[in-house]
Amino acid sequence: MPSTKKTLHFISSALATSISVGLIGYGMSTKWVITTMECAQKATGLYNGSAEITLALFDGILERSSCPLFGATDRFQVIPTLAGREVASVVLHGLVLCLLALCLLFSACSILISLYNSVSNPYETYMGPVGVYICSSLSACLSVIVLILFVVNISATNMAETFVEKYTEGVPVALKGKASVMQVGYYLVIPYTVLSLIAIALIYTYEHAAYTRKKEQQKPTEDAPMDLTMY
Repeated sequence: MPSTKKTLHFISSALATSISVGLIGYGMSTKWVITTMECAQKATGLYNGSAEITLALFDGILERSSCPLFGATDRFQVIPTLAGREVASVVLHGLVLCLLALCLLFSACSILISLYNSVSNPYETYMGPVGVYICSSLSACLSVIVLILFVVNISATNMAETFVEKYTEGVPVALKGKASVMQVGYYLVIPYTVLSLIAIALIYTYEHAAYTRKKEQQKPTEDAPMDLTMY
């Protein structure tokens, strides 16, 4: 049976990872960004309208005011709306979703390995602390990539413009002044990353303390005179 100290460290690691999963799970269900743009009919060039897109990972809401003629509120699904219109946005958004799914998978593995180690001592296999290091570090790295890719997709592609053009009643529009504000769903990825690193730190702290204690126990034998160690 593992020591009480080991059990506490691994249970704490599992708890930190569980909290991170809860945070990112909620984040995936809520809005990630709000983008606003000035809108005008291409024929007039008069930017007297506006469009606001509230975007989550799977769906969104488009609110138009005099864009191009009248105002309206439209709900849409992200991937189906982008499909066949903006290839780069579809690829990047799909990649974000896949990476988030992998984050959840690796976090689940980290939780299971931590709980297993809290009642067992599988040090020589990947079911030991090494497994936690690998799974939690992959979760942290992938979540950072998610943060970068999502910002790139919002700022460097025409994803937002594509949503507006889809619902402008067939009237050609000109859009400018795009401004995006990240929302709670996006920012919840950051504590997820931090908690994944904390899970690693908790296991490393225990491992380092156990290694130091083991080395200290070996010192009396190593420092003893040769004639004494022979008996």
